[in-house]
Amino acid sequence: MTPLADRMRPRSLDEILGQDHLVGPGAPFRRALEAGRLRSCVLWGPPGTGKTTIARCLAAAANLRFVQLSAVLSGTKDLKEVVEAIPPLDPRGTLLFVDEIHRWNKAQQDALLPHVESGRIVLVGATTENPAFHLIPALRSRTELLILERIGKAELVQLLERALTDDERGLAGSAGPAEDGLLAAVAAASDGDARRALGLVERLADRGALTLAALRALGIAVFHDRDGDAHYDIVSAFIKSMRGSDPDAAVYWMARMLAGGEDPVFVARRMVIFASEDIGNADPRALELAVAVMDGAARIGMPEARILLGQAATYLATAPKSNAAYKAINAALAEVRASGALPVPVHLRNAPTGLAKSLGHGADYRYPHDFPDHIARQQYLPDELAGKVYYEPVDAGAERTIRERLAWWERRLRERGE
Repeated sequence: MTPLADRMRPRSLDEILGQDHLVGPGAPFRRALEAGRLRSCVLWGPPGTGKTTIARCLAAAANLRFVQLSAVLSGTKDLKEVVEAIPPLDPRGTLLFVDEIHRWNKAQQDALLPHVESGRIVLVGATTENPAFHLIPALRSRTELLILERIGKAELVQLLERALTDDERGLAGSAGPAEDGLLAAVAAASDGDARRALGLVERLADRGALTLAALRALGIAVFHDRDGDAHYDIVSAFIKSMRGSDPDAAVYWMARMLAGGEDPVFVARRMVIFASEDIGNADPRALELAVAVMDGAARIGMPEARILLGQAATYLATAPKSNAAYKAINAALAEVRASGALPVPVHLRNAPTGLAKSLGHGADYRYPHDFPDHIARQQYLPDELAGKVYYEPVDAGAERTIRERLAWWERRLRERGE
């Protein structure tokens, strides 16, 4: 039997949910389409956000013949066959939909160019990958980029309600009513993916149990809402657990997010910020690790990314803490806002021309490497801010060494009478 997600595929632009910025009434792209101006485009968005559906609906709205190729299974030969099959005097026109277009190599993408350029086809490509990295510039310049968003929780619930009440394509004749809260839980667990949401409801209907308990039995977490208050509460608990140096609580709250379908890259980004804000120079390796984990999580994805995230969370939670660098940049920015654009001291200015040198730019600058210990007493701040201190290292971790070094430099300068 055809899967529910395919049966419930919208048949017109008006049935599409979650992409109103593109195809909703009054949207610029929708207005251009209704005016008969459909040009080749690339649909970029996460899985299950309607790329194939929109392509089909565009063909129907523009009265174009719809032809689909998968870039995973096809190549230049298949493209040639499609183009040769187009009647010479085709009154309808042809929309060629290339799914996962980023899978085609440069030569295969090049083969599209003459047909797009001539108008022989209207190309609609679909990709989950950034077109700037995966599509050749010549193809990007000939297509319009349309960015699809993850489908919101409310729209997913509306879609599921539609599926449960539709007696032609949906489950109205085979499934009973859903338990209160089930559809919202399915939507929260689906990560903005309509195909996944419909698939979950279909699995539950096949088991005859549209209940929260049945959803949990499928191994689907229903306790983390990535869009609601609980989302922000759990993120807050995660950050505060690391700040409080509790690795057990940190990995627990992280597990809550991951089990609830949170994007692992989002979790990693929060740890990158934390590594700089709450650890800083007390352990500079913390930021290196967090950035590496963010990159690794993006490349690997779940479920393996959990291993990297767990390592980072426990490291950050047990690292020495300092927010001195965070406080320093905030204090400096506040100073700039309060004091305005103060002039650079003359001895620190660049002197690339004879005029600049005649004005004294760079004169009297003391090159630290010409002095003992590679330090020399001179003023680096504007005159109005001389003596101001923004960075005060704490007595912890590597920052203790920084603090001791600053104090040692000051002692050495005084011993030299500077």
